[in-house]
Amino acid sequence: MARQLTWLSDAEWAKIEPLLPQGRKGARRVDDRRVISGIVHMLKIGARWRDCPPEYGPYTTIYNRFHRWSQQGVWFEVFEALTGYSGVWGSSAIDSTSIKVHRSAAGAKGGPSRKASEPRAADAPARSTD
Repeated sequence: MARQLTWLSDAEWAKIEPLLPQGRKGARRVDDRRVISGIVHMLKIGARWRDCPPEYGPYTTIYNRFHRWSQQGVWFEVFEALTGYSGVWGSSAIDSTSIKVHRSAAGAKGGPSRKASEPRAADAPARSTD
């Protein structure tokens, strides 16, 4: 079964190329078009970065570029250029924190308990069947 890879067209590349950061110090940057095509492909299919097809290059490069540009806010402009809208409608915060609790954490021993120092009523029935 042949894999269906996602590659940016010439028109898409022409739209986003001017938006990419330039002048980064360090090692020479690998082909941006190949890496961005890999990022778009991975976001489309929703797989782990580790499962990125080797045609896009090392998965660590794909992930590191995505993460670094996410921190810099580059993707908002890129996605807006590719789709026509930024995808941001507003901001909200949702918290769904849940904590696993031990089965007996709701309380100590269940049921009513009688304290040993509590005096028994004189008319109470005997507890044993002598």
